[in-house]
Amino acid sequence: VQLQACGGGLVQARGSLRLSCTASGRTFSSYTMGWFRQAPGKEREFVSALVWRGNSTYYADSVKGRSTISRGNAKNTVLLQMNNLKPEDTAVYYCAAGYQGGRAGRLYDYWGQGTLVTVSS
Repeated sequence: VQLQACGGGLVQARGSLRLSCTASGRTFSSYTMGWFRQAPGKEREFVSALVWRGNSTYYADSVKGRSTISRGNAKNTVLLQMNNLKPEDTAVYYCAAGYQGGRAGRLYDYWGQGTLVTVSS
């Protein structure tokens, strides 16, 4: 099982980015796809999650109203659209997949390699 995340980059404050995560190696129709991030010197934190079956979505308070998680057009792809980015959004963003899912990283079974998002002020 592999998760490939991409879409990070350097953006100015109030700009937008769309992150993409593609899963391969199995069918994730019963899984939850999540995004986490880790800023330098900080612990990894939950950003958003999408339950594949039923399409329920969840967001951290820090990104709610500025971010949208959704399925991509390609199979087993999940997108994270982030708008009105702030310097405090700077972090490495990881996608993850888990049968249980949730807001805790320990509930995810598979992790991607991460993509760096840098927001300049």
